[in-house]
Amino acid sequence: MPSAPIRVTVWGENVHEHKNETVKKIYPHGMHNVIADGLREVLGDRVVVKTATLDLPEHGLPPEVLDNTDVLTWWGHAAHGKVEDAVVERVHKRVLAGMGLLVLHSGHYSKIFKKLMGTGCGLKWREAGERERLWCVNPGHPIADGLGEYFELPHTEMYGEFFDIPQPDELVFISWFEGGEVFRSGCTWQRGKGRVFYFRPGHETFPIYYDANVRRVIANGVQWAAPTQGSPYALAAPNIKTPLSPIQSSHVADESLHEHQRKG
Repeated sequence: MPSAPIRVTVWGENVHEHKNETVKKIYPHGMHNVIADGLREVLGDRVVVKTATLDLPEHGLPPEVLDNTDVLTWWGHAAHGKVEDAVVERVHKRVLAGMGLLVLHSGHYSKIFKKLMGTGCGLKWREAGERERLWCVNPGHPIADGLGEYFELPHTEMYGEFFDIPQPDELVFISWFEGGEVFRSGCTWQRGKGRVFYFRPGHETFPIYYDANVRRVIANGVQWAAPTQGSPYALAAPNIKTPLSPIQSSHVADESLHEHQRKG
């Protein structure tokens, strides 16, 4: 039997598209819709794609949406601080429980990415419309499926090292820029049961999300990050008072030492 389609929610701030004329011309219906269209174009009936934006109640990510999302993509830039902490916490718990997360471009500075990484996530940058060459350094990785040894974007914003992230579990792409900098532009991590993929391209003043190779990478990333069965994952710290086997001990625990765990 064919597997069920991957349920994807594409999240975007949708701020620049309303305030900046250059961005509005490139993405008149919002970057989130172009990203969603790219997923439908590449993956067809293998995905069911919905979108959500910052201006919606709970930023379009109430529990019922996240509970029915297999993979969430995240693009943010101008309004990281406006994302409610309660929504960030909700997304974080869903990732630990198995939901995949794709963080795109300036989403490196989002609350959710910083929370999952545990670092500052800073980097160097320059907007000069320069050429970017993305080298595939892990050609056997599923995210690299269907790509050549490199692909180029004619005009991009530069991101440069040092990129303040934990050592990636896997490095899929490294970018070289016309101005000389390099950057780890395709990185993966496991967080709890959830898979996280950071992909660098996507500055809003360039038509990056119409590019066929970029669309292929995001589609591959969605397929890679989709949840797998695995064993149960506990988000809490339960007290297992009944052991699986008899314990030969007369020890009596001081339960007052553990009160903070029950309250937390």
